[in-house]
Amino acid sequence: MSSQNPTIMVVEDETLLLQAITKKLKLSGMDVLSCSSGQQAVDYLGSLDELPDAVWLDYYLKDMNGLAFMQELKANAQWSNIPVLVVSNSASPDKVNNMLALGARKYILKAEYRLDEIISMIRQFIADNAGGKAAPSAPVLSVPAPSPSPTPPAPAAPAVPATPPASDQAESSPEAPPATPTPPAPVQ
Repeated sequence: MSSQNPTIMVVEDETLLLQAITKKLKLSGMDVLSCSSGQQAVDYLGSLDELPDAVWLDYYLKDMNGLAFMQELKANAQWSNIPVLVVSNSASPDKVNNMLALGARKYILKAEYRLDEIISMIRQFIADNAGGKAAPSAPVLSVPAPSPSPTPPAPAAPAVPATPPASDQAESSPEAPPATPTPPAPVQ
């Protein structure tokens, strides 16, 4: 479709999220094809005269997962070059590798990016595709870095005696008690 006003197909089964993504994309100057299921998206693709410039795909859909959707895209020669950005709540290495092998350009975690950043990625995919780049552009999984192990507490400082040592006591006060305690008397 037109690179002046790119068309993005959003496949997201959470209604409120689909509405928010659609609104943000439209405010960014894009046309949006909103699909609330994988099958709706496949049917839509089959009926379109012009294909979308990119697909924003939620991995977990009620009717099919992202793998099944990507297999549908890959099986159709016309659809297989549409850049796909998978946006999910979770990722395992196997899942990510399978999605990238089926042609997804990038797999990201929703919590790691703002909507504006994801829209920038979509724009870059469209620009790369228009420039004739058919190969995926840095198909990177973005996952949070492991949290550093807690730093052990610093060693405790040596205890400071509450009273000065006996040698100081003798100098400062003649009535000071002896430095060593007297053992208790044996009990009879």
